[in-house]
Formats: sequence, structure tokens, C-alpha cells
Amino acid sequence: MKKRTVGSFFSGVGGIDLGFENTGLFEIVYANEIDKYPAITYESNFNLKVDVRDIKDVKGKEIPNFDIMVGGFPCQSFSLAGYRQGFDDEKGRGTLFFEMVRILKEKRKLNKQPGVVFFENVKNLVSHDNGNTFRVILEELNDLGYKVQQQVLNACEYGNIPQNRERIYIVGFLNDLEYEKFHFPLPILMETKLSDVIDFKHKQDSKYYYTSENCKFFNELENNMKTSHTIYQWRRIYVRENKSKVCPTLTANMGTGGHNVPLIRCNTGIRKLTPRECFNLQGFPKTFKLPKDLSNTRLYKQAGNSVVVSVIEKIAFCIAKALSI
Repeated sequence: MKKRTVGSFFSGVGGIDLGFENTGLFEIVYANEIDKYPAITYESNFNLKVDVRDIKDVKGKEIPNFDIMVGGFPCQSFSLAGYRQGFDDEKGRGTLFFEMVRILKEKRKLNKQPGVVFFENVKNLVSHDNGNTFRVILEELNDLGYKVQQQVLNACEYGNIPQNRERIYIVGFLNDLEYEKFHFPLPILMETKLSDVIDFKHKQDSKYYYTSENCKFFNELENNMKTSHTIYQWRRIYVRENKSKVCPTLTANMGTGGHNVPLIRCNTGIRKLTPRECFNLQGFPKTFKLPKDLSNTRLYKQAGNSVVVSVIEKIAFCIAKALSI
């Protein structure tokens, strides 16, 4: 059976790509990521050289043809954690969606337009600017001939991963029948526990621990973090326990300290999560390589900017079913 080919944009460390490849039905033939550091992590885990050019410099005729375009186009502009500038973001991140549209148009002129598109973003993309941002995205895709479905899925409900991470997933098809056959996955029981992805028992490097010497609010942590096997956060002036037994949404700034960083009380003290534990909470396998020459701050950022692999894999299987692979 011939695998369907995938072109990946804003690839990061390859979370979307890994989800598609895990099905055994898709092959990544092109990946673009402007940040050289996640590209290093990507190339440590995939047999593919990453194109690290700015997407604005990438021409459709220069890159391989592919059946499916995938991309988690930068979400800072649309994130609740950001300023929500959307397409007016002065750094141009919001406009990067239109660079993917440009490449699709260039492929269409070559009669090589991919039959499927798949995008991931923060859930409030739908409500940004009273819905105008999302309306423009849908209009652009419709103008290219794609019929689109979208749904917000939470990792703890659809990925068997104990993280409260809601993201919108957008899938478009050129073929009407394939569009009609596609359905998003159904929710599943979450069987993975925090203790399956976080080591509450064993001593970690001292740099991960909070103490009275390195943390000015340590006494509040000590007095309020009573139990193990759950996640806490310092919320500027108080300690919050996540009683749902899942991790709050991982962010790109977890390596910088400060408020909202997930914290645990384990057998060896109070500490933040390790980069490996953050990748575990994104559904990456324990075999996924984290380059030793990259700083923890960069690895935290890479984990926080990534996707939940198991959710992607389930959607990829649904796409495969619609394509009758």
C-alpha cells in the first residue's frame, strides 16, 4: 500500500508529523520550521532534513508535492496568553496563515494542489475579533475549493493524556465524498494517570526544586501543597490545586519560572516538571529524543508550543478512513 504524502509547515519538533506517521498510513516528505532549535529536535527524531527558511521565502515549485498540507500556524496572535492581535499582529505572525494559502495557490497552478489540509490552533481562534478572523480563514479555504470541518478537542477527553489542553482542529477536503465521509474522533476514557507521565518517586536534578533559598514564595508552597499525585500552580498571590487530576495547559514559558508553572509535591520535595515530563504530557513516546546540547529553557518552549500527539494520531486515522486508505 502506498502511503499518502504530507507537507508540514510550522513543524516545530514534529508533533503533528509524528501523529500522522504513527498511523503507518502517511509519510512526511517536507517540513518547514524557521526556528533552528526545534528543527534540531525534529531532525534528531525524523529521517528528514528540515527547511529552516522563512516560509515567506518558500515557493511552491521548490518543494516536493504532497497529498496533505498540515500546519500548526503560530498561535501567539490568537492565544489567551497573548494579546490577541490576530491578523493585525505587528510581528507578522497572524499573516503567516496566508503564506500557507499562497503555497496552496502556487501548487494549484502546477496542478498539484493537495487534496486535504489540516490545521491546529488555540480554541479561541473561533471567537477572535467577534469571529471575523475565523471567518476569513474559512473563506480563504473555501475559495481554494476546500470544504471544511472544525472541532475543539481536549487532550484529556480525546487523547488519553492527563492535560487540560483544548485546541481547535480544522480539516478541509477538495473531494466532496471524502468530506462527507470524514468525522472527528469520539471521546475516549482517560486511563493514563499523572503518575504514568510524571515521576513522583525519584530524585531529579536539584535545579528543578523550589527551596526557601531560591523561591520567595516557598513558604506558601510548603503550607498549601499538601498531597502528591496532583498538580499545583502559583497564581501570583496564592497556590492553586488542580483537583481534576490533570495538568493545566502547558505553555512555552514554563522554563522561565514565575506564576502558572505546573508544580508537584513528590517524595523528594517541591519541584517543577522536567522537560521530559512535559513532552510526556504532550503524548510523545519515551523514545522521543531530546537533544542534550539544547538548554532546558528551549526544551520547555518546544514542549509548550507543540501538540498532543495522540489526538493528532486519532484525527489522522479519521482522515485516512475518509480517504479510504
